[in-house]
Amino acid sequence: MQDHQPISSIPILQKTTDSFFSLCERVRSIEAVGGMVLLIFATIAMFWANSQYADSYQNFLHSEISLNIAGWVFSADMHFIINDILMTVFFLVVGLEVRREIHEGALADLRVAFLPIMAAFGGVLVPALIYWAISSPNISQGWAIPTATDIAFAVGVLALLGKSVPSSVRIFLLTLAIIDDIVAVLIIALFYSGGLDVFGLGYFVAGVAIIILLQKMGIFSIFPYVFPSILIWYGLLKVGVHPSLAGVLIGLMTPVFSRPHNLSPLQQIENALNEYKHADTCDLQQSITKLKLAQRELINPTERVSYLFSPWVAFLIMPLFALANAGVDIGNVDLGVIGSMNAMIAIAIALVVGKPLGIFLTTWFFIFIGLGRVPAGFNYRWLFLISCLAGIGFTMSIFIANLAFTDAILLSSAKIGILIGSSIAAILGLVIGLWVIYSMKNRGC
Repeated sequence: MQDHQPISSIPILQKTTDSFFSLCERVRSIEAVGGMVLLIFATIAMFWANSQYADSYQNFLHSEISLNIAGWVFSADMHFIINDILMTVFFLVVGLEVRREIHEGALADLRVAFLPIMAAFGGVLVPALIYWAISSPNISQGWAIPTATDIAFAVGVLALLGKSVPSSVRIFLLTLAIIDDIVAVLIIALFYSGGLDVFGLGYFVAGVAIIILLQKMGIFSIFPYVFPSILIWYGLLKVGVHPSLAGVLIGLMTPVFSRPHNLSPLQQIENALNEYKHADTCDLQQSITKLKLAQRELINPTERVSYLFSPWVAFLIMPLFALANAGVDIGNVDLGVIGSMNAMIAIAIALVVGKPLGIFLTTWFFIFIGLGRVPAGFNYRWLFLISCLAGIGFTMSIFIANLAFTDAILLSSAKIGILIGSSIAAILGLVIGLWVIYSMKNRGC
């Protein structure tokens, strides 16, 4: 076996490339960045939709993309591709997060998770009731819009407050937002899906069966799971359930353990390295393949898939979703239409008032009766901050609004209500967070 020739100096372009990728790794680890990118693209969408180039914005949303494979033709506009196909990957990451938290995270111990779980249910119930109480009958189907929390935005705003925020506060918000997402997914599946068509169940069952079979066969590579995942997505589309929910199901089915083997991944790597050192030219590639497989198993599939897709979700899919859905032409919004003004105000109030009220009072109640265990470093000031941040409903709220309202004017009004409510909640969260940190420093905490 021939050794690699030593390199006395690294080429300048290679150094530049290495520095660039190192910077990208640092950027992706900063939680506030994802929320900032989302905000930038939402702002671009608003300006684009209300500029002299508004027609090009609509052309972008309705531009057709076709795929022809051996006579099989698939055609869809950009809006469908973003909302129904790409958002499946977003829901996949949500499902992976839930799966991981159930296995070894905040949801693994129900005694610890009880308080944020109850808080999440309070944060869903109260804004829904407030919306229902102040909305007219023709817009009542939008009751679920203000029940959702945008994890990226909420955690991003919290991250802007710096290291003064205790880790228990972040974990409480994450757990609350995850439960919020689970409830939102269930709401979409139960209340915002069309009439069920049993014809699609065959595709759905086949996809699930193939995934289970592949796991039993010990195939833990990602690519073989693409085809059954497409079957599940297509099956849900045919059944009448929103197809992007396939991502949640696939995420929940992803194993949290590495591929079963008689040896641990570290032992496999050690054996593969020994083989590599003593391999001749013919066996060299085989040794390298074993080394790659062993290295892959160091990280369980849930972590591996999440690490692979999270950057795409944070820096491509969610920004595209914001670009495709936040662009409301304010000039075309007619608040004189019955229910239009009502929908906007009801959503904004439910997000800004209903969310904090539901979360804070529910948490206080269970602490008061002794069923809730307060995390270390957690107090009512931090709870008030979290309750306000949970009113940032952006991504999931817009997603539900698209399902709730078919009328373009009502949908535009709903989106404006979401943007207003989410913006106020974010500003309130920042102001309250700065006040809490300032007061704690003055008290020497």
